[in-house]
Amino acid sequence: MKTIQGPGLFIAQFIGDQPPFDSLDSIAAWAASLGFKGLQLPTNDARFLDLKVAAESKSYCEDLLGTLQKHGLSLTELSTHLQGQLVAVHPAFDQLFASFGPEELRNHPQERQAWATEQMRLAAKASRNLGLHAHATFSGALAWPYFYPWPQRPQGLIEEAFAELARRWTPILDAFEETGIDACFELHPGEDLHDGATFERFLEAVNNHPRAKILFDPSHFVLQQLDSLAFLDIYHPFIRAFHAKDAEFRPNGRSGVYGGYQAWVDRPGRFRSLGDGQVDFGAVFSKLAQYDYPGWAVLEWEDCLKNGEDGAREGAAFMNRHIVRVTERAFDDFAGGSSDPQLNKALLGIRQ
Repeated sequence: MKTIQGPGLFIAQFIGDQPPFDSLDSIAAWAASLGFKGLQLPTNDARFLDLKVAAESKSYCEDLLGTLQKHGLSLTELSTHLQGQLVAVHPAFDQLFASFGPEELRNHPQERQAWATEQMRLAAKASRNLGLHAHATFSGALAWPYFYPWPQRPQGLIEEAFAELARRWTPILDAFEETGIDACFELHPGEDLHDGATFERFLEAVNNHPRAKILFDPSHFVLQQLDSLAFLDIYHPFIRAFHAKDAEFRPNGRSGVYGGYQAWVDRPGRFRSLGDGQVDFGAVFSKLAQYDYPGWAVLEWEDCLKNGEDGAREGAAFMNRHIVRVTERAFDDFAGGSSDPQLNKALLGIRQ
C-alpha cells in the first residue's frame, strides 16, 4: 500500500493581483505557511507558469521547481481545465466559453479548438519536463445540452457525440502517451465525461487508450447523487489525480438536483470547504490508501459561504488529519507463526 502524497493546493481560485496571490514565489510562501506540501498549477496565467516555455525549456522548468523547493513544496500536476474545455464546445455555449481562449479567437471556434489542441500537446511536453506523471483537465462537451432525454434524443446522437469526442482527443492522448503522462479527466457536470457511465463510453470510443484516466472529485458526485465510495471500488484502477473538495445536497420542496437556476448559496446542492459538507472523507482516504492510489491529494477550494483563506488554512489541517499513513506490517503479526506445510495438511485432514 502507498501513503497518499499531500496536502496539495490547486491555486486557480486564489490567484489575484494583490500579494501574496500575484506571483508564484509569494503564493508558494503563503501556501507553505499553511502546511501545504505541493501546488497544482493552472496553465493559463504566465505569471505562474508559461506553458509554451515550459514545453520547450528544461532550464525554465528547473527554475520553476526551484522556486517551489525553496518553500519546501513540490509540483503536484499541471491543469488545463480551461483549454481542455475548448477541445469540444457545443455551439450553444460558444460565446460563454470564448473567454477561456485568446481574445483574437473569440469568434473563431474552429481556430480556437485548434489552439486548445496545441495547448494540450504543450501541456504533455511541459509535464514531462517538470518530472510529473499525471495531468488534470476537462473533456469538453458536445452532448451536454441533451443530457436529459426530453425531447427524445434522435437515435445515434450520443454515439456520434462520443465518436467525435474521441476523434478530437485521440491525437492528444497519443501526445500524452509519447511523454509518459496520464491525462486525468475531472468528471464534472457540464462535461461529456461527468460520471462512470460516460467515462466508460469515452474509454470505449478511444479504444481503451492507456493514457485516459480519471481525476476523482467526490464533491461533484454529491451534487449528482452518485455513490463516491462505490465509484472508488469500480474505477480505482483509472484514478490518477484527486481533488479534495466537499459538498452538500439538501433537497427541499422547491428544488433539487437541478437547482432551479438559483445562485449557489440558494441551491440544494452546493460546494463547501473541507469538513463543512457531506463527503465521508475518512472513508474516501481509506479507500484510496487501500487501492494504492499513487498520487497527490489536492485541495480545491470552492465555497459560496466561507472565506477562501480560511478554507485553505482549515483544509490543510483537515487533509493532514485524514491522509492515511499506511502500515508496514499486519496488526496481527505478533500472533502469527511460521509456515508448516505438514501442519496445514494435518489441520485440513489431508492424508499423506
